[in-house]
Amino acid sequence: MNLYRKDPISVDEYFQIREKSEELLEYIDGYVYMSPSPATKHQRVSSKLHIKLGNFLEGKPCEVFHAPFDIELKNEKIDGTKIVIPDLTVICEKSGFTDKRYIGVPNLIIEILSPSNQTHDLITKLNLYMNYGVQEYWIVNPMLNAITVFALNDEEMYEQHDMKAEIGRVTSKLLEGFSVNLEEVLTD
Repeated sequence: MNLYRKDPISVDEYFQIREKSEELLEYIDGYVYMSPSPATKHQRVSSKLHIKLGNFLEGKPCEVFHAPFDIELKNEKIDGTKIVIPDLTVICEKSGFTDKRYIGVPNLIIEILSPSNQTHDLITKLNLYMNYGVQEYWIVNPMLNAITVFALNDEEMYEQHDMKAEIGRVTSKLLEGFSVNLEEVLTD
């Protein structure tokens, strides 16, 4: 992730920039980050996971959304404005929807790593999602053909729930019965 601007701006300025830009821009505590265009493998992985989640959630109270869809993280314990664009988001609490974005804390977020955004997704977003209370965070690494699943524990800290590389099935702790086969999701 690259900084769109080096100087901090207000959330109102951010929304003005977003209205005039085709870029995928995230806003975290005054700083605007620009997402790179996803690579072909990234798009394939995202599409496969979106279909699998959509099929699994059919008839259930949760929904899955794919990027670009703005998530304004909000809970009563944390100040500041954070607007992120996860690759995939599962939302079960419908009251946070607006016409333009979701305001609240999603239940599950999946980020697919690219060479240019690894640090942002592995450190910044992992801590951000944990602090806001996202129950489950999947990090998909297409370069290593691996998926790591983090779930909140009783102390509201992420602990690794599951991790597979190359072969096998990775499971969700939150969505009971949901799992994906790495070979089906990560191979072209």
